[in-house]
Amino acid sequence: MEAFPVRSVSPRLAPAVAVALRIAQLMAFALFAALAGRLSIADARADERGALEPALEQQVRNLALGAHAAPPAGVTRVEVIVGQLDPRLRLAPCAKVDPYIPNGTRLWGKGRIGLRCTEGPSRWSVFLPITVKAWGRALVAADAIASGSVLKASDLVEAEVDLAEDMTPAIVDPEQAVGRTLAQALKPGQSLRQGQLKLRQWFAAGETVRVVAVGAGFTLESEGQAISNGIEGQPARVRTESGRVLTGQPVAERRVELAL
Repeated sequence: MEAFPVRSVSPRLAPAVAVALRIAQLMAFALFAALAGRLSIADARADERGALEPALEQQVRNLALGAHAAPPAGVTRVEVIVGQLDPRLRLAPCAKVDPYIPNGTRLWGKGRIGLRCTEGPSRWSVFLPITVKAWGRALVAADAIASGSVLKASDLVEAEVDLAEDMTPAIVDPEQAVGRTLAQALKPGQSLRQGQLKLRQWFAAGETVRVVAVGAGFTLESEGQAISNGIEGQPARVRTESGRVLTGQPVAERRVELAL
């Protein structure tokens, strides 16, 4: 077989050819490094959808469950659903990733866990979405209930619900709900929350109210005149018989409590 002739490069073109070869080498190296980095992080920590590898996912779950080692009152079991990383993230390869709870984070309902690279050529930190479900017994709608309805005992039944599904507390005692007015409609089986009940007005401005001062081991009672409406959960002002203006919490029909 006849060999192809080898032609020499013109001395004037030699530097340009060398530069072109060097650029091609650098581009090939960069492409290889990028692909290697993607494969490394994908193989070691997450798949193409952003799901974590099983071992790291279990670490995240254990960390979240550990934060609820002593569940709040009424919680019978805690469930942790681990989300996925943003698949658009391109993280440097990492030999060890440690999950952590960000400062000020309350793992209740939808939240996040931090993932920090502690052993790798480049240290990084990202956030992973998680959902913490806290199951317990509470009241739910027995059937569909329209907004503005006054609740009856037959409207509600007890069931296991996710107490962490909503930021407002779930109603567990029928006495806290029966006779109250719904501020928004409920679907069958939907848990009843304090935020779904209209606030009660215990008295109106100008009415005579009972002022109860509660201290350590004692209670003092007197009368006064309401200066503002007594709305449940909102402070109200009362003028006493001596003319002094006090601020307390409306707690019942024509009744204001002051904490001393």
